[in-house]
Amino acid sequence: MRLRALLDTDALGLRLLGGEDELDRTVRGVMTTDLRDPTRYLAGGELVLTGLAWRHDASDTEPFVRILASAGVAALAAGEAELGDIPDDIVEACARHRLPLFAVNESVAFATITEHVVRQVSGERAGDLAAVVDRHRRLMTSGPAGGGPDVVLDLLGTDLDLRAWVLSPAGRVIAGSGAAGTALPGPLCARLAGEHLAAVRTGRRGPHRVTVDSVTYSLFPIRTSGRGSAGAARDVRESVLSDWMLAVEADAGDWPEERLDLLQGVTQLIAVERDRRDAARTVRRRLAQEVLELVQSGAAPAEIAARLRVAAPVLLPGLGAAPHWQVVVARVEWEGGEVDGGPVAQSLLEEILVDPTAAGPEPSDRIAVAHTGDEAIALVPLPAVSSEHDGSETGLIADALLASVHDPLSAGLDGDGRVTLGVSASVHSAEGLRGALEEARHARRVAAARPGRVCAAGHQELASHVLLLPFVPDDVRRAFTARLLDPLREYDKRHRAELIPTLEAFLDCDGSWTRCAARLHLHVNTLRYRVGRIEQLTGRDLSRLEDKLDFFLALRMS
Repeated sequence: MRLRALLDTDALGLRLLGGEDELDRTVRGVMTTDLRDPTRYLAGGELVLTGLAWRHDASDTEPFVRILASAGVAALAAGEAELGDIPDDIVEACARHRLPLFAVNESVAFATITEHVVRQVSGERAGDLAAVVDRHRRLMTSGPAGGGPDVVLDLLGTDLDLRAWVLSPAGRVIAGSGAAGTALPGPLCARLAGEHLAAVRTGRRGPHRVTVDSVTYSLFPIRTSGRGSAGAARDVRESVLSDWMLAVEADAGDWPEERLDLLQGVTQLIAVERDRRDAARTVRRRLAQEVLELVQSGAAPAEIAARLRVAAPVLLPGLGAAPHWQVVVARVEWEGGEVDGGPVAQSLLEEILVDPTAAGPEPSDRIAVAHTGDEAIALVPLPAVSSEHDGSETGLIADALLASVHDPLSAGLDGDGRVTLGVSASVHSAEGLRGALEEARHARRVAAARPGRVCAAGHQELASHVLLLPFVPDDVRRAFTARLLDPLREYDKRHRAELIPTLEAFLDCDGSWTRCAARLHLHVNTLRYRVGRIEQLTGRDLSRLEDKLDFFLALRMS
């Protein structure tokens, strides 16, 4: 399609800011990005959509526009939602590089423009390709009743004889073409997911080709297309553990450009569906956040129970209430500490808490995950425990959660990241949630002390003091914490030395000098000085397990 045709479609809300002489350029695709350098994702001829999150000041504009022009993109469309009117420096830079520039009205979603362009571009393909894409569009936009990704993949099978699956980063089948959705073995799914994540981490452009048992699969990234989504991440580590992938049983290496464009269009349509389903998680995430804030703030059990009664119908539709709950805590940490691990851990926890043998996205509808800082916390409802279990283990088992996803996640972590996870025992009342949260957090610390990139620990491995902390009498709690922490608080008040935050970070990093220094953005020598001051003021030795445990307990009870 031509750029000129975009202006003739009022529903797209596009306003031309420059490049009137270039409107006969051909648009071959569409891409949403807020990367400062999106070169690796550009093939030429794209309409680039951006929310301008890459622009901190006017000096950022010239390099960004120059990169787009050098890559041969058709035009740039900038959203007005963040900054209002498009800044003059962007208009001037686009004029210098002869890059057509559009403004996107804040009332128009990027997904709307993406879908329109994909439909129009694909519609100009010949014969069966045009028919397939148009049928995809109509079925995808019809919502859940239209069948979603499964029906789109069915069409690939019936119209182009291509078997295809949508896989999660952990290797779970989200959707598949016909019977193929259940025919792809679990180990093969894990292998494909691992190969895909490893390729993404190395910066290779898709599709990635993998041969397993003489069968070649082509793996296409599916990057979400909404504003501020993982598709616009500035660092690949922000999205590598959450983006879906499209696996096609074929060798795309000898495909013509038209067929490659078609599959890229299919991934964009599936990305729109992914955005829609992610939005549905917002209510569950908010409910989890509200419950956990009450638990952490020490709210009365009656208040927590009332909030749980509100959450239960959403998490357990038709059942009314959950007789038991478990808490799962996860953390994703990257070396250097420059990537925020909280949202990554949240998306990952939402994925791994789904039974890996359960196809489709629907099982995640009963999982509520919140995140605070680098930590993600899941509130998992459990069915009633039958009396015939006679007290045997029920609910989630820590090791089992990671068994099937260990290999693909390790490939995505690529030597510079870690996933650690802790699981509490099940509790049957609001009074037990605070203890369950502390239990899950301590279990995660146990997992963090183990070697390996992907580790988990359960409540069975914990000492009983974690369960007892919430019930220590207030006078004992105050006396114990005052003896250890008051000297540090007073010193911090006088000198602003931040000894308490340093102590918390040091213990949270399991006594690792390099990890703690990186988290606090300190030189290791500065960290050693602070820890030495803590030991001097308290008479304790942070190299001794007993003293570490005392400080840990004091901080948890303060």
